[in-house]
Amino acid sequence: MLPTRFLCASLLLSPTAAVANDGYGGLSATGLTFGQTEAVAMQEEDLYIGPDKIKVFYVFQNLTDNDVTGEVIFPLPPIMLAAMMESAYNLPEDIDRENLMNFKAVVDGTDVPVQIDRIAVIEPPWDENAPLSAQYDAPGRDVTADLAALGLPLTLDTEAVLAAIQSLSQAQRDDMAAKGLADFYQTEGVAPLPDDIYPTWSIVLRYHWTQTFPAGKQVKIAHEYESHPPGGLFGWEYPVTSDYLMDEKARYCVDDGTSKALVKALTYKDGSDIYTMGVADNISYVLRTANSWAGPIGKFRLTLDKGAAENVISLCADGLKKTGPTTFVMEKANFTPTRDLEILLAKPMHPE
Repeated sequence: MLPTRFLCASLLLSPTAAVANDGYGGLSATGLTFGQTEAVAMQEEDLYIGPDKIKVFYVFQNLTDNDVTGEVIFPLPPIMLAAMMESAYNLPEDIDRENLMNFKAVVDGTDVPVQIDRIAVIEPPWDENAPLSAQYDAPGRDVTADLAALGLPLTLDTEAVLAAIQSLSQAQRDDMAAKGLADFYQTEGVAPLPDDIYPTWSIVLRYHWTQTFPAGKQVKIAHEYESHPPGGLFGWEYPVTSDYLMDEKARYCVDDGTSKALVKALTYKDGSDIYTMGVADNISYVLRTANSWAGPIGKFRLTLDKGAAENVISLCADGLKKTGPTTFVMEKANFTPTRDLEILLAKPMHPE
């Protein structure tokens, strides 16, 4: 079974309630990491999360009398090939472009060249109770060298991967199976068909660059990238009675007002039938990477943009204020994130 992060949102039809699955996988997002340092503090973080783009502006302060140099890293979570084979995935159409997320970094007003590492890992067993950050801290066993020895590409193009595996000898496929790189469901002695092959690795992308923080000075870093969250067909009910929606209600802190707004936004009529159905993005953002810098975040500002006034957004966040037809803002001082952001963005369906 695929891990729950790759499964879709629920589809709830009314007046006859029925739950079905139809969704797409995607990626959670995160901020910049710098190992663990007490020398450089994050004085400001201004985070913007929209339906299609994420932008962050930071002010860092070197607290010491010495220059501090290290690697600033923007990691992506593992992308499981098997999940991409079994369901749709919210990734760019040009799936093998080097800069998959169109990541861009600017330091003190100047664009910086960013290195992109691509490795393959076997992820640990899925743990639904693990924090989002676990995907970045310990993505799994590195099998990049094993794939290179077999001449297999580090691609997200699953058709190319399956074709490459088919071209291997039986001895090489046996080696893959022994190393846990793939499962084969085939008749002994018969070359496997694509449907017989189940690659077990995931691709990890890391963006990074070497950064010097001058002694006692500030450095301003901005970066932005495309947002590609998971999601799928989505329905709601009020009052909530199903176990699945009770879990979603808790996960996204959906209060009574938001529950009613979801039903109102998602309800439409098709002939004589009435449906409460739309599409949802399940946006995740790992805030706790900020804790790798010295001390709390001096000034933190979160701006959420739901994209269209008709959309409905919900998340667990204190002090969120509506600032425009589609925008909400939360501001904190001396902020130490203790939980990551889980955002429900529900969009009405407009059938023709």
